Amino acid sequence: MSAPTRKRRWLTICAITASAALVAVPAGAASGKSRKPFGARELARIAAERDTSVRALSPQAKAEDDDGNEADEIAEGADQYAEARTSPGIVAPGAYGAAWTSLTHLPGTGGSWRHVTGLPYDSDDSRYRDVDSNSSGGSGKVTGRMAAIAADDDGYVYAGSAGGGVWRSGRGGGHWKPISDKLPSQSTGALALDGAGRLWLGTGEATTNADAYLGSGVYVLSHPHAGTFSSRDRVGGDELESTTIHELRFGGGKVWAATSAGVWSHSTRTPKGAWKLEYAPNPDYLPGGPKDDDPDAAYKNIANDIAIDPKDPDKVVLAVGWRSGDDYNGFYTRVHGTWTRITGGFGDLPTDADGVGNVTFARSADGSRYYAVDQSPEQLNTNPDSGLEGVFVSRSGSPTGPWTRIADYKGLAASGSALTTAGYMPGVQAWYNQFLTVDPSDPEHVYAGLEEVYETKDGGSTWSTVGPYWNFPFPCWKIDPARQTGDCHQTPHSDQHGVAIGRYHGRSFVYVGNDGGVYKRPVNGSQDASGHATDWTSLNDGTIDTLQYYSVGVGKDLDHGGLSVTGGLQDNGQSILRGDDKVMGSNFGGDGGDTLTDPADGCHIAEEYVYLAVQVTQNCAVNDGSWVTDPDKATSYNVAPADNTTGEARFIAPLAADTKDSSTWIAGGRHIWVQTHGYAIRSGDEWKSVYDLGAGRTATAVAASGGTVYAAWCGPCNNQGFARGISVGHVGDTSRTKSGGGAGWHDISLPVDATVPNRYLSGFAVDPKNADHVFLAVNGFSRHWTEGPGAGVGHVFESTDAGTTWKDISANLPDVPANSAVVTPNGGLAVATDLGVVYRAPGRGTWQRVGSLPAVAVLQLRLSPDGGTLYAATHGRGIYAIKVRDCT
Repeated sequence: MSAPTRKRRWLTICAITASAALVAVPAGAASGKSRKPFGARELARIAAERDTSVRALSPQAKAEDDDGNEADEIAEGADQYAEARTSPGIVAPGAYGAAWTSLTHLPGTGGSWRHVTGLPYDSDDSRYRDVDSNSSGGSGKVTGRMAAIAADDDGYVYAGSAGGGVWRSGRGGGHWKPISDKLPSQSTGALALDGAGRLWLGTGEATTNADAYLGSGVYVLSHPHAGTFSSRDRVGGDELESTTIHELRFGGGKVWAATSAGVWSHSTRTPKGAWKLEYAPNPDYLPGGPKDDDPDAAYKNIANDIAIDPKDPDKVVLAVGWRSGDDYNGFYTRVHGTWTRITGGFGDLPTDADGVGNVTFARSADGSRYYAVDQSPEQLNTNPDSGLEGVFVSRSGSPTGPWTRIADYKGLAASGSALTTAGYMPGVQAWYNQFLTVDPSDPEHVYAGLEEVYETKDGGSTWSTVGPYWNFPFPCWKIDPARQTGDCHQTPHSDQHGVAIGRYHGRSFVYVGNDGGVYKRPVNGSQDASGHATDWTSLNDGTIDTLQYYSVGVGKDLDHGGLSVTGGLQDNGQSILRGDDKVMGSNFGGDGGDTLTDPADGCHIAEEYVYLAVQVTQNCAVNDGSWVTDPDKATSYNVAPADNTTGEARFIAPLAADTKDSSTWIAGGRHIWVQTHGYAIRSGDEWKSVYDLGAGRTATAVAASGGTVYAAWCGPCNNQGFARGISVGHVGDTSRTKSGGGAGWHDISLPVDATVPNRYLSGFAVDPKNADHVFLAVNGFSRHWTEGPGAGVGHVFESTDAGTTWKDISANLPDVPANSAVVTPNGGLAVATDLGVVYRAPGRGTWQRVGSLPAVAVLQLRLSPDGGTLYAATHGRGIYAIKVRDCT
């Protein structure tokens, strides 16, 4: 099947999100590519409504045809993010746990990390209403993706993030504290409170998206109002290590876990004892089975939810299946002690493999109703508008039905949705976005989450889109900087994942978790004439930082003093923090990839969107929105090189400035592109292709110093024939030499059995004193964990002859994916890994752990303009900084 690709529309709040580290999307998982990122359909429609000539705008705002959609881009980003960590083989369970143990035993450096982004992040900051911003969309203050929510009747709310751990509020939301920092996994799959008030945590996010990490099992906290999770709280043994956990359900004295390795159960009376495997449809593919090294093993036992009959806890229905379709997809129940596929008698809810994908159940408190959301593999693969099969109810209260459909995507689109155009309608990402809950006091009052939040008060006869995707399509929207979103009300961020209902000061609230954090409203809240809620509140008050950065840029703030710090984010655009800011703003929307910031002027910024789409500004993209009626007032420009249009670049493609000349930029797709106009570039035509890596190859890392350019590539990049290499040349040279040559552009000879492993090459660090002296960071795990051709060992390599030969300098470095590196002014080397930052001091051969970050991925490192401070872009806990002089 081919993966859905999303286009970046103007003012797009997107979600790049399949499982990161060890679960890769199968080769068939859809990859149609739309390459026209900025401006397109949404801007054209808004402008047309206002009789404005959009087609006269600068290139990034021109209306363009685009047949892709966000769901496709999410699936493709998933594939590529996983490739970096898995190819050329399947990674064995336990890799991350072993790496974390190794990391915590490293000697530490001096100094401590300073939290840079620990303050509110306003996605509607009125300073940044330029052409490529989402400001005025209505999401307000945001943070990183929330995968699960739990809440009680005493005002305590628990938010489980995708990569930044679990957070607690004792005030009905806000004033958050992290409570899982001691665990070896900060990726949340499920949160649930049992009847005794204990908090259960299933680690390993199960949204099957690009940056979802595997977990280390299930933990239970007996006193969640005051306690914090520790490794001692783990339930059972290591049976659920290196899995994802979609849901935790309770019944018959057991806790049930729907995981990526089947359905398991454990007694709720004691955390001791092993988990019991209840059902796995293809056990041969589980770890230790005869097919556990099959490339598709990670997709052969995916379970999504468990429904337990409240009248008979022995009557259980399992929802099992891979979102994109497999023969084993379906519902299962026990018949004479044997798990058996349900083949009929379910009513409207399909039971065939093509009709059952990602499923979420919810039961009413009185046991009179069961509800379900079903994503259909057939719809995903054939319907460009939606992958949703529907929302269903069992009015018998039994999970065995009969089930009646109470909503489909067309009905939800007509309920006040912001998603009413062909190619992107409710449920288009139903494999990624799902939640469902029932008001404890009313079995007919239901909240359902897809890309938006929907509410029914009559059991599904009528629906309202109480949380629309954004406010741009509605007549109430205005770009006026004096207002957050014109006359529209606050709406939660798009892409819903978690939901809970709790009470605070005697009032009931619904809490939702999505790609922008946590929001709440009264359970019986108010709506306007369109059915949109008027009473959402963002709970992302700055005390919680789960922002998922891909990059960080630092430059002097000439207007306000100090430094300007920017960074590209998963589904939260690009953040910008000026020297005197108390609140961060967002000056570019969508998904932020790599970023370049002029060290001499922090308002000179290049931000990358997916597939090497690049836009640039020279005033921080400060704009009051007047470009809507006067196109000449736009202050950011689309300057994507041609590989963006042809689709020959990776989802997150490499972009770098020459360390000796900030006006010389290098970008990598199939070609290596150079432009020498710096931040004054205004058109993609100003890029020059200096080297063609070859058909089927795409750049994974680029770096330049004094004109010498290093480019790493892969192709094919997945498990089927994975290959990698390095090309070296000069910015002003387009001549070619044979492999291993010195002058001109050439490929370095890196045979599979060479020192450098046959794994994903993720980053270069060039010695600022000598361009021939370069370091290489290698992603993935060593052959101890990966069984693939040439997987090799090591994660950091050094060359003193411009890449002709390499030496493994990994030494005592933990066996963990390495993402990037930077040479510090004193000659030290800092490396960003999936579990934190390590440092090799000048003249030493071994590594130290820098500070004590939680088990969070660090994807990029940058130095401050004076070289004295090291900045780390974490993918789940924001941006941190530490003085280089303290790393000794």
